[in-house]
Amino acid sequence: MSNKIGLSTFVLASPFTNADLNLMGKVKGMGYDVIEICIEDPAKLSSDQMLSAAKEHDLQISICGAFGPDRDISHEDAKIRDLGVQYLKTCVDFAAEVGSSFVSGPMYSATGKARLLSPPERKEQFNWAVDSLSTVASYAQSRNVGLAIEPLNRFETDLINTVEQGVELCRAVSSANVGLLIDTFHMHIEEKSLSAAIESAAPYIFHVQVSENDRGTPGKGQVRWDEFFASLSKINYGGQIVIESFLPTVKEIARAVSAWRPVAPSMDALAIDGLKFIKSIAAKHLDVK
Repeated sequence: MSNKIGLSTFVLASPFTNADLNLMGKVKGMGYDVIEICIEDPAKLSSDQMLSAAKEHDLQISICGAFGPDRDISHEDAKIRDLGVQYLKTCVDFAAEVGSSFVSGPMYSATGKARLLSPPERKEQFNWAVDSLSTVASYAQSRNVGLAIEPLNRFETDLINTVEQGVELCRAVSSANVGLLIDTFHMHIEEKSLSAAIESAAPYIFHVQVSENDRGTPGKGQVRWDEFFASLSKINYGGQIVIESFLPTVKEIARAVSAWRPVAPSMDALAIDGLKFIKSIAAKHLDVK
């Protein structure tokens, strides 16, 4: 299976809306085959229009979620957990309607929620996440959609930081359509070994995001790219590889991911130079289109 390379809409516009669908032409013109659309505000996106634009520009769509305080499926308040579950089901609907095989993201908690909890409190939060994800997984399975859970670094969440913890969560949910999204940015902070983490989690890896250690242009920093892609080759990874970074001008995102300064000359430069690098390094190890 040929690995296709994509670009996250967080590089283009936030929130990404129907008014931004014309940017798909730009993404295709840069050389990408996938656009990863984050459903930040479901009311401002139409799956029909998304799909029409994607077909016009010969792009595949991948769907990811944005998880703020009112979409926290492991919150102590059951009403907020329910809001998070309903939001995730909406993302699943988008995925089913536009042909994305999964919804990805740190869906187990609100991004930016980081607290020093006691072991019993942490276990309770973990169990709430498992219960909520089990509900969503069942619904997603009925729509032939998977869930790709993303571990985040310690500064962005207190619940799932490592690939090993992500696997533990997947096993607890125990549904064949639940796996992992792995992201080089978070792995560079949290993993002692990229290769060991990838190889130990091989059956669960549904999706891959790539970003440099400073969230800047891949290839311009410290990530061990050869080790990363050699490990993907070793597990026969055949899925998408999406470049992700964040606009430095959106306050809500800046606060959630601690993006306080520009990390590239421009976001277009990051997208163009990043694609060139990822294609070159991936081609050494994988079957990249």
